Order: sequence, then structure tokens, then C-alpha cells
Amino acid sequence: MKEKEIERLNTLKIIEEDLHKKGFEQICGIDEAGRGPLAGPVVVAGVIMPKNSFIEGVNDSKKVSEKKRELLYDKILDEAISYSVAIIGQDVIDEINILNATKKGVTSVVEGLDVKPNLIVIDALEHIDTKGIPYESIIKGDAKCYSIAAASIVAKVTRDRIMREWDEIYPQYGFAKHKGYGTAAHISAIKEYGLCPIHRRSFTKNFV
Repeated sequence: MKEKEIERLNTLKIIEEDLHKKGFEQICGIDEAGRGPLAGPVVVAGVIMPKNSFIEGVNDSKKVSEKKRELLYDKILDEAISYSVAIIGQDVIDEINILNATKKGVTSVVEGLDVKPNLIVIDALEHIDTKGIPYESIIKGDAKCYSIAAASIVAKVTRDRIMREWDEIYPQYGFAKHKGYGTAAHISAIKEYGLCPIHRRSFTKNFV
């Protein structure tokens, strides 16, 4: 591992190391993927990584290539003490809005962990039901905190795989390419073909 990468990972682990020193043994990082797209679910992931975890390349999922994310996904899940993923579909997003759908996903993730963490670190969410487990909300947490970065990769890879599956069912929209985000090509396809069942009605009012 190059010196620069070691230095970057050490910086990414500072928050957790401080929390470990305060006596928090099991720390769960939580992040989501898919708050912004016009189609598909929002996916929330939580991972409890070992104290000594030091996986080369772990970073905010947005800063990692798709190919590298897939490799990191396997490494993270192999090493995780416990992990949990929640998939909240477009119908729920339309019904309760994206913020509440994301919060619902966080609660489901906490319930799905088979090891109970002492603390949750989460990317910029407040007023969430973590089933009595204390949490710290960190702005831009996926770029500042190792566990949240690891969770961001798990959430992103899970969601991208789902969107590639939907692409096979609705190839005309190009979901494999843009993953449901509001690209010019996606909006153009909506205008040409209308909405499909996985489009978020509350997000696409302006295009139909």
C-alpha cells in the first residue's frame, strides 16, 4: 500500500479511533444511496467494521469507480463484524417522501444487525429512530469517516445492481447507465415512453 493511501486511510479513521478511545467498542457506520434519482429504491446500508480494518481504497462511494466499488463491496462484507441493508421502494418514497423513506431504511438497518453496536455514525441525518442506540450525525460523513465510507460503498453497489436488473426489464430508459438519476437521456426517455412502474411519481411530475 502506498504511503499516500496509508495517510489517507489514517485520516479517514480518526473519528472512529477517537470514539474507540471513549469506550465505544462496536461502531456501526450507516449511509444511503439513491436519495436523488427519479426511479428505483433508496438503499440504506450499515456496517460494523473491526477496529483494525484497513481496506485499501475505502472512500466515499462517489469517489470510487464502479469496477473498484464492486471489489471493495466483497472485501467490506468479508471483513465486517455485522452488516445490514434496507431497500425502500419507490411506492414508499412517494407515500412518505424521500427523507422519511431514508429514515425508515435506517431503522430497518439497525434492526437487521445481528451484533448490537454501542454507537452509530451516520451521514448527515437527524431525528432518526435507532432503537435506543446513540448516534452521531456527521456532515459529509462518507468522506470523513471510514465506517460510513464503507457503508456508502455497500449501499451504492447494492442499488446499482438493482438498477441493472431493472434495465433488463425496461431497457428503453437506460437504467444501467444512469441508475435512475435525472440525466438528459433519462428525461428524454420519460418524455418518449412515459413512466414505468419503478419511477417515483413524486419526482417526475415535471416530465409527464
